Amino acid sequence: MSANSTAVRRKRAATAGFHLGAGALSLLWLLPILLVLVTSLRSFDDIAAHGLGSWPHSFTLSNFGQAWSDGGQQRALINSLIVTIPCVIVTLALAAMAAFALSRYELPFRRALLLLMLGGNLLPPQILLIPVSKLSEMMGVYDTLPALIGVQIGFGVGFYVFVLHGFMRAIPVEIQQAAVVDGAGPWQIFWRIILPLTRPALAALSALSFTWIFNDLLWAITVLRSDTKMPITAALIGLQGQYVSMWNVIAAGSVIAAAPTVAVFLCFQRHFVAGLNLGAVK
Repeated sequence: MSANSTAVRRKRAATAGFHLGAGALSLLWLLPILLVLVTSLRSFDDIAAHGLGSWPHSFTLSNFGQAWSDGGQQRALINSLIVTIPCVIVTLALAAMAAFALSRYELPFRRALLLLMLGGNLLPPQILLIPVSKLSEMMGVYDTLPALIGVQIGFGVGFYVFVLHGFMRAIPVEIQQAAVVDGAGPWQIFWRIILPLTRPALAALSALSFTWIFNDLLWAITVLRSDTKMPITAALIGLQGQYVSMWNVIAAGSVIAAAPTVAVFLCFQRHFVAGLNLGAVK
């Protein structure tokens, strides 16, 4: 009994320690987010008088209106949606069709193509900034939203093909064989059988791709120059003044920029973890 009691106490202590550690890490991760939320609701005079990290002495919602209108967040948000929505749809459509062909049919150089797609995503994006910028200038699309859309699609499709390939490989081949016996062609098999079964992975990748593309800053400042065409992440830089930074307005703009990605993640959260786990099955 004493040995069992000791084992139970150790197990309870380990569980309590795990929860305390996880709670501390969660609090540490949430602290900057809470600071941004509180700062977005404070007035500039309050921050100037008491400091950025002090206890708030004011409450106002005017910062959001100032960031939305004067800071150009409205135009930048529209630019971000113009870039993000087509990128997510086109990238996932191309990746799903490519993954279907590579996972369900014995194509030549199939493994080489998968390794090439995966290797392209392992390259540091910093070494590609100048080539991408020069290539967009040569093609005559520099400083246009289609250029940013093309870059996002080109650099995202390889990773999505790799994930969807693993997911589609886990679908039993007997389902496809039964469809062939019934007279279904490749397009019908893809559209009516494989694609509906891939819905959890597509939902997870939709949330991921929307977040990555919407929050991207590097490629936006690489292929764009005009302030009127910048997405919302690049527009946040314009809120910072040369001499005096209105941190309350910057924080409000950050909250506005984060709202769409949070909404998308909440919509797809049921499929997020399940889709990623199933997509990792070989």
